[in-house]
Amino acid sequence: MSHEKCLKHVKIPCSCVAPSLVRVPVAHCLGPPGHYKRKFCAVCRKPLESLAFRCEVCEFHVHTDCAPFACSDCRQCHQDHQDHDTYHHHWREGNLPSGARCKVCKKTCGSSEMLSGMRCEWCGVLAHAACYVIVPPECTFGRLRSMILPPNCVRLFSRNFSKMHCFRISESLQAETDDDDDVDSSTQLSQKESQASTDSSKQILKIYDGNDAVKRNQYRLITVPRIAKNEEVVEAALRAYYINDDPQDYELQTFTQQALFCDDIINRNDTTEETQSGSVFREAIPEAWIIRAKPRDNEVIKIFPGWLKVGMAFMSIRINKDSTTQTVIKEVLPLLGYQLENFQNFSLVEVLMGSKQVQRMVLDDLELILGRFQDIRKTSLRQMNQTRFYIVEKNMSVARVYLFIGGLPSHLSNEEYMNILKDELAIKTNVVSVSHVYSSQGAVVLEISCFAEAERLYMLAKDTTVNDKPLSSVVIPEVLPAKIPQNCYPLLVFVNPKSGGLKGRDLLYSFRKLLNPHQVFELTNGGPLPGLHTFSQIPYFRILVCGGDGTVGWVLGALEEIRHKLVCSEPSVAILPLGTGNDLGRVLRWGAGYSGEDPYSILISVDEAVDVLMDRWTILLDAQEPIESSENGVLEPEPPKIVQMNNYCGLGIDAELSLGFHHAREEEPDKFNSRFHNKGVYVKVGLQKMSHTRNLHKEIKLQVDQHQVELPNIEGLIFINIPSWGSGADLWGSDNDNRFEKPRIDDGLLEVVGVTGVVHMGQVQGGLRSGIRIAQGSYFRLTLLKPIPVQVDGEPWIQPPGQIIISAAGPKVHMLKKSKQKQKKTGNVKDSRNENMSLNEVGR
Repeated sequence: MSHEKCLKHVKIPCSCVAPSLVRVPVAHCLGPPGHYKRKFCAVCRKPLESLAFRCEVCEFHVHTDCAPFACSDCRQCHQDHQDHDTYHHHWREGNLPSGARCKVCKKTCGSSEMLSGMRCEWCGVLAHAACYVIVPPECTFGRLRSMILPPNCVRLFSRNFSKMHCFRISESLQAETDDDDDVDSSTQLSQKESQASTDSSKQILKIYDGNDAVKRNQYRLITVPRIAKNEEVVEAALRAYYINDDPQDYELQTFTQQALFCDDIINRNDTTEETQSGSVFREAIPEAWIIRAKPRDNEVIKIFPGWLKVGMAFMSIRINKDSTTQTVIKEVLPLLGYQLENFQNFSLVEVLMGSKQVQRMVLDDLELILGRFQDIRKTSLRQMNQTRFYIVEKNMSVARVYLFIGGLPSHLSNEEYMNILKDELAIKTNVVSVSHVYSSQGAVVLEISCFAEAERLYMLAKDTTVNDKPLSSVVIPEVLPAKIPQNCYPLLVFVNPKSGGLKGRDLLYSFRKLLNPHQVFELTNGGPLPGLHTFSQIPYFRILVCGGDGTVGWVLGALEEIRHKLVCSEPSVAILPLGTGNDLGRVLRWGAGYSGEDPYSILISVDEAVDVLMDRWTILLDAQEPIESSENGVLEPEPPKIVQMNNYCGLGIDAELSLGFHHAREEEPDKFNSRFHNKGVYVKVGLQKMSHTRNLHKEIKLQVDQHQVELPNIEGLIFINIPSWGSGADLWGSDNDNRFEKPRIDDGLLEVVGVTGVVHMGQVQGGLRSGIRIAQGSYFRLTLLKPIPVQVDGEPWIQPPGQIIISAAGPKVHMLKKSKQKQKKTGNVKDSRNENMSLNEVGR
């Protein structure tokens, strides 16, 4: 509804027209149903007071009941067949914060009472519905353009994969529904009944839109007067399904509840044609109705030029019962300026713009188009309303899908990996080849030239185990580095959703919206390798790791292992701390932990961060205690173990506390969902060790840079690489000491500190004392005389007697340190910040 004076400002097409205006349909990525406050449905425009879906890629919200009518107009984040170098704004209406301001007129354009205002999903520019047409159409991706991976640089042939698969969104996030377009009819019915009970002159009817809805028992409810005429009911039914055709072209049929799941619909209305134009409800009221399209001798069909570079949006031609796919192609080509082209080089593609997946089907050359229309309408009128036809070149349909398969045995040859894949997945070697092999990680990348085979392998790998280890499969996009513009350094984002009180889920959602979803990777789905492989050919990129110190070490370790396979062999790494300790995050000024800051501001901070170097260390653990061989029962020495260290390594009481915490978390992982609870458990474990005494100095020998070092009476020995330990404590201390150099994270030296017990550790963490300075060096040899608890960067275990050697680990790594300077308030940045005000709410 609108005031007459306001009507000129209404620019948004209604839901029944919007699908026909989409040039390239892109399905939404709807997550699980939830409750979203102060948001409005994009279909019916009403508040989201009941369960609703939201798109994981764009700012799209819709009621569960309205989802089947959603317009497939999500962000186009990759290229399929089309090839565009210029991008226009991707406008989305409403759901802006109330303080949002229009870029054109500078007045408020947001509202908390209705869908109001427009926002570009890429650059975040805001405008009124009447003003956004004035904004220049080209989108420059806004303030984040230097870190966004442009869509025209990403190629992904995704025909048989859902958006969830393409963007590697965890399947646990998907809505648990039997079908993409399920409607919660019982909820809908109860709401309608409560409304009708207050008005006895109204009647509620179930309306089915075709055979498919009948079989699935999915209906829409309409409320009409009890004396309504047939034409009025037809019009209300069409409106319920967002169909804006002429009601004269449709009719109603009735059937019993028992016939709902039968293919044959029995028309129980025995009245004559003359009486049908009167009241529908003469005697008994039928339980449900089905709306059908009347048979037609000819139709007007819209043909879209697909990915041909043609200026017009579509061509309209008339077809009859004799029109075939071939005759339509012959008639359309001259209208598109392809008079000299051979019609056999083109095909007609039927595209169903579903709410969760855009499905394509190439029509046979002799297919009768009018018959095809009638079949679709008989199945579902809504489906017909969301179906369109494209004319495309046949040579554009070449399939090339890249699939990352992880979890394989490590250190095998290419032939051995192929044999395993043949045995376990029955791959077809004529359409599947190995593109890349990561033997040390036990992973391969497959190049597949058949959509059906790609889908089969993707699903099968998820349910396959090799040597009792489950395989992982990830759809990998192809990045075209030659198309990346100058001054663009894409940000590769890794998120560990299990870190930091499960805040990672919200951050995944936020970063997918702010950036290109193809540059955001969930670490629980294949680890860091799929993301590093995707970015392997990009000449320069940066990394943001969202997780605890252990997650950062995981990513840095993977980066070190495949550095030689990356064009950008030394990408800089930023941290968004999500874990419990976050000592490395503190040292690099990223804070003690994420507490709901604006994700947009975090990305700005990453963009302005300073590049610094950091030492990494290799720890060689060579236990002398023999272990029993599983094959012949003979005692054999345990093979040496190599561990990488970034922060610190502890022996004794420090590691013993970590081990106690680790065991408590393994027993009840669900309780460890907040940093406050985690620290409480740490304190509890520490109190249990208060009376514990261990003469650690008698159980180990220390050699620093070839010199034997006498240890004082201590319970814990700690090697520190960064000036933060145990959640921010300064273990080395700030006092000047002529014996040692001032510690730095890039000086090639480790500091060795001792603690006398739990009380001493508590005093250090309280800032009352520092540790006992023992040594500083670059090469360390420890001799363990007894089994001793050891922890490296928070990962604890019991180490048997033997040797431990700590030495520098190759080249220093590039880290990003948060800049001390506040964001410069230049005009461009300030304007851009205003444009992105609405993004502040993302993830909160």
